Amino acid sequence: MSAMLPFRDINVHASSTYYAFSSPSSPNAPTLMIDRPSGDLRLNDGKVTGGHRVSSISGILGIVKLRLDSYVIAITKSTPVGRLKGHQIYKVVSTEFMPLRERQVRDADEDTYLAYLQNLIKTGPMYFSYSFDLTNSFQRQTQVDPKQPLWQRADDRFFWNRFVSSSLIDFRLGKATGRISSGPQPDVDPYILPVMFGMMSITNTSVKGNSMTFVLITRRSRHRAGTRYLSRGIDEQGHVSNFNETEQTMILNDSASSGLTSYAGDQGFSNGKPVGGKETQVLSYVQTRGSVPVFWAEVNSLKYVPTLTIRGVESAAPAARKHFDEQISLYGDNYMVNLVNQKGREVRVKDAYEQMVKILQSSPHEEQESSRRSNEQFNIIDSKDSRSWYDHLHYIYFDFHNETKGLKWHRAQLLLDQLKDGLTAGGYFHGIDMPSGGIDVRRRQTAVVRTNCMDCLDRTNVVQSMLGRWTLTRMLTELNVIRAGESAQDDQTFEHLFRNVWADNADVVSKSYSGTGALKTDFTRTGNRTKGGAMQDLNNSITRYVRNNFADGPRQDGFDLFLGNYHPDTASIGSSQQFADRRPVAVQAVPYMLGMCMFFVAVSAGTSRMPDSTVWPLRLFTLCCMGVAGYSGRFMWNYGTLYVNWPKLNTPQFAAEAYQDTLDRARKDPLVGSFIGRSGSELRPGSLEEGKKRRE
Repeated sequence: MSAMLPFRDINVHASSTYYAFSSPSSPNAPTLMIDRPSGDLRLNDGKVTGGHRVSSISGILGIVKLRLDSYVIAITKSTPVGRLKGHQIYKVVSTEFMPLRERQVRDADEDTYLAYLQNLIKTGPMYFSYSFDLTNSFQRQTQVDPKQPLWQRADDRFFWNRFVSSSLIDFRLGKATGRISSGPQPDVDPYILPVMFGMMSITNTSVKGNSMTFVLITRRSRHRAGTRYLSRGIDEQGHVSNFNETEQTMILNDSASSGLTSYAGDQGFSNGKPVGGKETQVLSYVQTRGSVPVFWAEVNSLKYVPTLTIRGVESAAPAARKHFDEQISLYGDNYMVNLVNQKGREVRVKDAYEQMVKILQSSPHEEQESSRRSNEQFNIIDSKDSRSWYDHLHYIYFDFHNETKGLKWHRAQLLLDQLKDGLTAGGYFHGIDMPSGGIDVRRRQTAVVRTNCMDCLDRTNVVQSMLGRWTLTRMLTELNVIRAGESAQDDQTFEHLFRNVWADNADVVSKSYSGTGALKTDFTRTGNRTKGGAMQDLNNSITRYVRNNFADGPRQDGFDLFLGNYHPDTASIGSSQQFADRRPVAVQAVPYMLGMCMFFVAVSAGTSRMPDSTVWPLRLFTLCCMGVAGYSGRFMWNYGTLYVNWPKLNTPQFAAEAYQDTLDRARKDPLVGSFIGRSGSELRPGSLEEGKKRRE
């Protein structure tokens, strides 16, 4: 018996007392009822009477509870992006927040919460399928139970809407606390739709005349997700910032995706034989990226280069063990490629990473329960492997900027020479579709390359695309699609596609983390560094500076709201006007003084004077304005931390400490300091641990 798949067509009926969700294509399926305004969930076996039909939706993204009300987030519009083995993949285009209160209470904080959530969903690339598990790699899909509903098969790391779906999941599991609860409710399964956040590219193409579907998927982890300078390093649970799993796949003889097929997909067979006399083959290669797994941060202060801070490496060892226990259990051997500079400010991060690796490799392994389950489920590590657990970690350092300086990008191949043995041994996944519907697994990938630079963006993507090309050539050679010594690059049409897909991947991952497209994509797209590309990099760098200092606070708050790191409904009652500016008035006034004085200087410089007019009063006034403007600019530059747009919900501890230290220094300023006094509230740090305590 196959598991029930999510409904691909849902009608919504609304009344003053409920929302009713039903599938017109499954008339015998129970209707999901959400009572208003309580939010209690229940199933109705009969036809729902009363209410009025609101709309047809693509699915339910989840239910989120804010300070005054709860909202059902409905996917109102989606667009198809391609087929994988006949399964249609969709991108979320628009959503609607449906309030449970019929008469909404207007509140400034509530409106801000909603705006942040709506902006995150609008700008975040989210994908889903009604019949295909996007959260698991092709290899992991062969090792999970296909009889389970789609949401239970999903990889928890990449089940992006897991938190907002928790009300539905709790009701499904019989954990609901509402007035109606009668044990597990399997009929809720089709209403739970797992969504992936990241990058998705599906292209029907060919190499040397051999048709294939080329797929690139990047899955962003929901753990420790955030923005560039507000989320760095590792947390106590072993989750690292900006962790992404990228899977490059080619599907040969994918007739199910090239023609018209049912939405649930077929296996490309006719009368039990491969269509066209050829088997459908899936070959995929997985890479990961993630922040350096120590406690470190970069504190914005309006200066172009933030202040780098690193806490004791030894204190982060337990968290690093959790991280790599999971990585080894899921992927096998980890080849940790570190691309940070060996000189300048980045060398401290390099040294901390290398010190952490030494600590891990010299310590015994205490297997975590989660690692044990992953080992049993995915069976990556050979039971005959007699190596110590952390011997599965292989550290490779490559000074990317130094090696490729002077536009010598071909020297990145030196890293490939260091990795070839590991890449060859780790292999890739290769499966062949069977007439019975299963997959004959010919080989498995038993190692992964985990690449990082400072941001895990630009340098990382250049290296990952290089490794992806090398592995693709190896796949095609071993399948006899190309001869030994040839390369996929020899097919210029495919090479153009390959370069642009990987450059698009760089842009998507970078926008999610830094707010702009990636740097160095001209090299990824063309194989050469160009002046136009350098100018685009300059533009992106300036935009990053502005966004990271003045726009990332609200973006981080949006992540924390959607992913459940902050719960408005459990915050203290006195936390109204959460987003109000509580800085001392004198601190707030300085930028306005700067702007006003600059305006007067500009006006006086452009004002024409009569020949017999008295000039010195205007000149004196202009000089005074220039002096005030200069002092205001100097004040902002010296105490820039006070002018960074920090997140208001879970302010990082390092940010709160830096803000307080800067405010104390500003109070000693000979002019403005006397106006600051002791007025104004300080930033209150809010950690994920505090959020968990509030939820408990």
